[in-house]
Amino acid sequence: MSEQTHTKTELMICVAARLFEDGTTCFIGTGIPMLAAMLASKTTAPNIVPVFEFGGTGAILEELPRAVGEARTFHKGISALGICDTMETAQRGFLDYGFLGGAQIDIYGNLNSVTIGDHDHPKARLPGSGGGNDVGTHCWRTIAIMQHDARRFVPKVDFVTTPGFLSGPGARQKAGLPPGTAPAYVVSTLALMDYDPQTCRMRLKATHPGVTVEEVVANTGFELVMPEKVGVNDPPSAEELRLLRQEIDPEKLYI
Repeated sequence: MSEQTHTKTELMICVAARLFEDGTTCFIGTGIPMLAAMLASKTTAPNIVPVFEFGGTGAILEELPRAVGEARTFHKGISALGICDTMETAQRGFLDYGFLGGAQIDIYGNLNSVTIGDHDHPKARLPGSGGGNDVGTHCWRTIAIMQHDARRFVPKVDFVTTPGFLSGPGARQKAGLPPGTAPAYVVSTLALMDYDPQTCRMRLKATHPGVTVEEVVANTGFELVMPEKVGVNDPPSAEELRLLRQEIDPEKLYI
């Protein structure tokens, strides 16, 4: 095996970036999703329209934003609106994808970014919802990007911030969420997951180079659906790594 020349975080960003479809609108969350969006815009999806929570729409991402409401999220954009306008845009069905992170995710793709432990007597308070609920509710497809270990991939999240398939087939519709919206993928530091269409449970789609299926299973706190064949994601290309290290995050804020 050749010597690995990239980090787990760099690989995760590259795999996530390849999921962006050119010409689509994408709600971008704080942190790693921003790097993935920038990489996609410079490679496979130059015509994506990034949308940020505080109203920046269609910004040209020449420099990495530090937060979803700062000036870089409006740079040379189509419009500079506000948070209510962004959420209304999602409610009207104009946002194709939502890219988010979280502290916990469960078997049905529900995300938690509010609290660890009981809500009223927590072990830890997390940054909070922000637009997380709106994204999981109204974007047509949601993609989660997060670290992979059994503390984060849990049987049931301590708090549902962002709705996935809730409790299983038919639960989103029963809760009144828009028909046709759903979680699509999970990109972690170990693998790429999607969801079984019959059971709505998380399914292993492909491991990262050098990662075994057994390693993914050992770091997941619930039973993943296993397809007949598990794929292997391509490693980052030399150009993807150059872009990440020299143009997107030269200050190494995330990588």
